[in-house]
Amino acid sequence: MSYGPDTGFHQELRARVRHHFEASGQPTRGLPAMYIKTALLFLWLAVSYVLLVFVADAAWQAVPLAISLGLAIAGIGFNVQHDGSHGSYSPRPGVNRLMARSLDLLGGSSYVWQRKHNVLHHTWPNLEGVDDDIDTGSLARLAPEQPRRFYHRLQHFYMWPLYCFLAVKWQLFDDFATVVRGRMSGRPFPRPRGEELVVFLGGKLLFFALAFALPLALHSVWKVLGAYLLVSAVAGLTLSVVFQLAHCVPEAETGPELGSWAARQVQSSVDFARESRLLNWYVGGLNLQIEHHLFPQISHPHYAGMAPLVEATCREFGVRYTAHPTLAAAIAAHFRQLRSLGRSG
Repeated sequence: MSYGPDTGFHQELRARVRHHFEASGQPTRGLPAMYIKTALLFLWLAVSYVLLVFVADAAWQAVPLAISLGLAIAGIGFNVQHDGSHGSYSPRPGVNRLMARSLDLLGGSSYVWQRKHNVLHHTWPNLEGVDDDIDTGSLARLAPEQPRRFYHRLQHFYMWPLYCFLAVKWQLFDDFATVVRGRMSGRPFPRPRGEELVVFLGGKLLFFALAFALPLALHSVWKVLGAYLLVSAVAGLTLSVVFQLAHCVPEAETGPELGSWAARQVQSSVDFARESRLLNWYVGGLNLQIEHHLFPQISHPHYAGMAPLVEATCREFGVRYTAHPTLAAAIAAHFRQLRSLGRSG
């Protein structure tokens, strides 16, 4: 399994992007705007958590705070952890590792994520049997190459509430199962050792202390469980939908036919709501997945400025470039894709 040769598209695109940064004089990483955003996101997280755990004593207080905390968790994942994992947060590797490990604080595993996302998904996007992001077991059919079950006819309805369980699944099951089995997407997975094992176990313990042990010292089991499930549901739904809108839509290429690496990155990804500054800020440029997949080591605040250049180069070389104009249009496209894959053979 390998990609075909570059037809000149990737080489030309890299040259144009390099000239874009040389002309602007801007660094590709280590942006002050990212440091300010990081501080704001962690402040949002801390205030939401402290008020939820130490102040809220009624449902009308706890529910909006739990929703706020879930959105803050997703925001840190989109922006801080994601850029850190790709090495695009800072020119300093140590800072990138620290930012990537913010995921461990949130109950995930930066070690597992790096291999799941950076290695498998970014190398082979939407490729059945390799890209773990489209593998739900038999729960859903996210690619034409996957077998269709009778219940998939309803997946365009039932998958939306199931997205709410993504965070719970990661935090309590998936990371542990992957490390214990030593396999991911049917392929060998190197178990964490040394420092990485300490971070993996320490991160899980810290998360369990913050999510369960500390709140249980102040509240009943049912209140703590209810708050945890609501926080996780908001985070899980937000994370799932944003990532699905970029890759699980009718226009996103799937299948084993591989052209060049760069063409696959473009044609298996779809941008959405490129003009929405608020959405772009919150999702860390993940509404600009084409630019991200082509240049994952460039910090995401640059993607909006790069998009016209990337699109023009794609058009010039005959590489299909797709962008949905709004968030609503992207959600509708994902709904259609789930419905189509659930009904067609």
